[in-house]
Amino acid sequence: MYLGIAGREFVLNAAGTASGTRTGDNWTFVLGEDANVDNPAYNDPRRPQLDTDDLDRYPVYVRFEPVGPDPAWCLERVVVNVNADTDHPHTFDNPNLADFGEDRRLWLGQEYGKQLYLKRYDD
Repeated sequence: MYLGIAGREFVLNAAGTASGTRTGDNWTFVLGEDANVDNPAYNDPRRPQLDTDDLDRYPVYVRFEPVGPDPAWCLERVVVNVNADTDHPHTFDNPNLADFGEDRRLWLGQEYGKQLYLKRYDD
């Protein structure tokens, strides 16, 4: 799984996620301080420092690169928070996945498309 934001792409992989996921799994990935992703020094938005002004200059997306014998992935929800614990948080989401149900999921894979773009929702 990859996250594209502010002109860069980051690998979202933490212990246990690369080996597969199960229905109902909920993953939280942290980049930067207190990172929980693999290779945190190379997946650090502070090296070089990303500029929040660039959040509107480049699309924000998640991308799934299929691997293995059953490569499709059912995505039920994704929310990206930037600087969540500050006075100026930024949130990205896809409103089509906001509720639960069969028509509120998206399959990503070689046969279905691999990216989902997110929309900015700041207060």
